[in-house]
Amino acid sequence: MPSLQGLRRKIGSIKNTQKITKAMKMVAAAKLKRAQDRILAARPYAKKMAVVLGSLSSRVNRQAHPLLRKPSGNRIELLVVTSDRGLCGAFNTNILRKAVEFLREKQEASCTVTVSVIGRKGRDFFRRRAWTRRQEWTGVFDRLSYEHALDIGGDIVQQFTSGTFDELHVVYNEFKSAIQQRVVVEKLLPIESLDQEAEKLGGGYLFEPAEEELLKVLLPKHIEVQTFHALMESSAAELGARMAAMDGATRNAGEMIKKMTLYYNKTRQSAITKELMDIVGGAEALR
Repeated sequence: MPSLQGLRRKIGSIKNTQKITKAMKMVAAAKLKRAQDRILAARPYAKKMAVVLGSLSSRVNRQAHPLLRKPSGNRIELLVVTSDRGLCGAFNTNILRKAVEFLREKQEASCTVTVSVIGRKGRDFFRRRAWTRRQEWTGVFDRLSYEHALDIGGDIVQQFTSGTFDELHVVYNEFKSAIQQRVVVEKLLPIESLDQEAEKLGGGYLFEPAEEELLKVLLPKHIEVQTFHALMESSAAELGARMAAMDGATRNAGEMIKKMTLYYNKTRQSAITKELMDIVGGAEALR
């Protein structure tokens, strides 16, 4: 039978853990509201820019800019967006599982694959795997800003134009709600044309300034915007996953405290009963 002192220590430890998980839930909920407002404000701009650039690319000479050209090689890079911290349920597990499936599928298609990772969890995961890691970014989500997208997007554009890889795909968690995230795999480079959207818009374009100058500015900006969009989606999804995970942990701790308290009371009652029986037995023996 466990000692009463040991049970009291376990109950106290669980209560302390419950306080921590409850505080983490409240912090995640407060941050989630701001992150949700940011992503809802950014989505229309990012999506419309993708439509406009896709439509524009279908009307221009695709050889006019390297970000529109389709290289003949089969070198593919996957940008994996994970979190820097744990305690967010299956958030990172789902991303890494999807990333591994994508990489294996491309390898089976005789493609050469490399990996770039955002977040410590992804970095630690791929350090134990055989795939070649090209670049790593950590600490991005502590204070996420557009400067991070400039850094990451600039590196992506430079490496693509220099021929390091022929295609770039990004995998991240899209924020749906506080309790739901969706793993998304998107192709960023080369920029795809949207022929259907071009037909809907109709007519032609008059370029001012010249077509090459316009594409030179807009296409890298497009990659930066889409990168920032993926980072904000992942940040909001991480906070939602952490809030849900900490809420579940808090409730589980409460149930465990109830069970442990009940067991403690039964054990204490049993010990008291045993002591009374010993006293009664001793008193009967003295008669």
